Amino acid sequence: MSVHLPPLPPTPGEEYQPPGRSIADLVAEEHRQLLELARRLIEPGPDPEHGRDVLVATVSRHLSGEEQYLLPAVRHAVEGADPLVDEVLAGDVELLRTLQGLTDDALPEVAARVEAHARAVDPLMQRLCAAATEEELIRLGNRLEIAEEAAPTRPHPAVPHSPPWNRIVEPAVGVVDKVRDVLAGRHTQLGELTEPPPR
Repeated sequence: MSVHLPPLPPTPGEEYQPPGRSIADLVAEEHRQLLELARRLIEPGPDPEHGRDVLVATVSRHLSGEEQYLLPAVRHAVEGADPLVDEVLAGDVELLRTLQGLTDDALPEVAARVEAHARAVDPLMQRLCAAATEEELIRLGNRLEIAEEAAPTRPHPAVPHSPPWNRIVEPAVGVVDKVRDVLAGRHTQLGELTEPPPR
């Protein structure tokens, strides 16, 4: 069973592979970075400057990208995955709610929810990798990166979390978030931290 994606234009040669990174590699790296940042924010010692804002923005973008492309691909390609995907989506909504107005007291809960999210998504990713071709995984990775670029940088648990509506609503909400970020001078990228999590 393959992943449903728009066809690529004709290419010379049968062994063409699109440029980019596999969605499996991207998601695994993002999970590592999010867990590392969340743990750093709750451990004793100085927090990374702007760490809380960056955590909120990075988690918001990550969940948006997964919900737009990873989870629909899993639904399509992995037999019997619907209940597991629904569980991930429910957990995502609770994580976004926890991120709203994030305080130091709520950081341990956020860290626990990020860890639970990664534990729930990782086996679904393994099953998707078994069902999809490397080309499909790379094309999904490209779409994930594009979606995250346009995604909201603040938590919006009430917006739609499944296609097609999230692919329409979330980029529009993301534009508003980015304007607010600029006006507030808010930091939203891991690279803006004093010591970004290792890649």
